[in-house]
Amino acid sequence: MPSGGVSGYAAIHSRVRVMYSGLLSSEEEVGLTEATDLPALVSSLKNTVYGPYLDRIDEKELDDRKVVSQIKHRISDVYLTVIHSAPANTRSLVIQLFRHFEIDNLKAVLRGIANNSSWQQVQDVLFPLGSLNILPAQQMLESGNIEAAIALLSNTPYHETLTFALKRYSDEQSLFPLEVALDLSYWRKLWASVNQLPGQDHAQALRVIGPLVDLNNIMWALRYRVYHRLSEEEVINYTLPFGYKVHDEDIRTIAAGADVGRVVERLYPGVSNLDALLLDPERGLPKLELQLQRRLIAQFKSVFTGYPFNISLPLAFVLLNELELQDLTVLIGAKSTQMPSEKFSSYLLMETNLDKTAIV
Repeated sequence: MPSGGVSGYAAIHSRVRVMYSGLLSSEEEVGLTEATDLPALVSSLKNTVYGPYLDRIDEKELDDRKVVSQIKHRISDVYLTVIHSAPANTRSLVIQLFRHFEIDNLKAVLRGIANNSSWQQVQDVLFPLGSLNILPAQQMLESGNIEAAIALLSNTPYHETLTFALKRYSDEQSLFPLEVALDLSYWRKLWASVNQLPGQDHAQALRVIGPLVDLNNIMWALRYRVYHRLSEEEVINYTLPFGYKVHDEDIRTIAAGADVGRVVERLYPGVSNLDALLLDPERGLPKLELQLQRRLIAQFKSVFTGYPFNISLPLAFVLLNELELQDLTVLIGAKSTQMPSEKFSSYLLMETNLDKTAIV
């Protein structure tokens, strides 16, 4: 496949445009929120691109876990389609972006070992990676301990990272150092993949991945301060020293517990009720994150109105699918327990709740 330019992007542009039309419309989103229960939600979803996946579920065995699993299969297929259609010089970036699901799977296996979970219990929460899966997940779980499981990763990119973090795991008997090491390594590799692209591909990839990295890094720093009560040094060590508009000094300001509101307002002007959210941060941070994720949605959608023949279009598309998965997971859980809409609607990102202000 051509390495870039109009000819290199013509096929993937057409394919992504067609798939983009399959994202849930505002009318479909409203219908899903109004579904009375899980069967009604699934019935509505069967009229969307998720239909062929949900048809695989026996109606007599319908439950939230099976529905979420099939939705994940759809997201996986979207990613794999984009990966195989992408110009050769950009494919490693899209693959690395997809790998965050593999990081989640790896964490799930390690937690399963720590909790003495069965393979069935762990398997049920794993994201389907298809042909790109490189984890010997079942062997790892059945090895019975963390050290033996990590040894099974010797032929993967994760072995060195986890081996280096093993001492802290042994000292603390907590998975936290292992999980942080995996996260930091993932985002560094993603950033490196962006920076390896030439010219316009680099600039356009940065337009999509940059805000994503910034949001992740800011929320890490805030959560480490608020929920984990980590020291200034630990917050700095467990976050990224680079970003798009978030700079190292911003992270250090948050780590020091200084004027967090000033940092957030500079980076994300016009956040609703920012002072109130930060006044009670344990409750406020999830609401802040939702506002910032809604801005990401607006940013990603704006890509589709610009020049299409670059990597930003497929990157924005797969990320919009991920954010749709986040909403559907909330809806599926809510409808399975017949939760009233006023209890869950504020946790949705969908367009009916969307803050139209985009990151620029």
